[in-house]
Amino acid sequence: MTEQFPLQPLLDLANTRMDDAARRLGELIASDRAVEEKLALLVEYRREYQARFVETARNGIGPDAWRNYSAFLAKLDEAIAHQQGVVTESKRRVEQGQQEWVDQRNKVKAFDTLSHRHQTLQARKEAKQEQRLTDEHAAKQFRDRGNEE
Repeated sequence: MTEQFPLQPLLDLANTRMDDAARRLGELIASDRAVEEKLALLVEYRREYQARFVETARNGIGPDAWRNYSAFLAKLDEAIAHQQGVVTESKRRVEQGQQEWVDQRNKVKAFDTLSHRHQTLQARKEAKQEQRLTDEHAAKQFRDRGNEE
């Protein structure tokens, strides 16, 4: 009869934690893509607005319109700078999530290695037990033949 791996609950827990870390990492990566897309949209919008400003300025523009364009471009620059900070923080969180997943995977690998060793040891024990029973049976048959003669 095979003896159960004594650390099986820890292996199961490590697998659960690795799965949770993988799920969180997926969420972090999706969030990272979203904040990068938002930054790209802001940069593109600023570029388009800047082009409109330049085109309007070429055709002549009043001081109030100039101020409005300039103020809005400054607001866009602030939004872009803020979003770049959000992207940087998001990348840091993704890196932490990756490290957490790697750490959890390494724990699973360690417990899995111990589990394989346990299974191998159990298989050897069973093989020895089976061989011993076979040897005993063969010896009994040999004795029984000797007694018949």
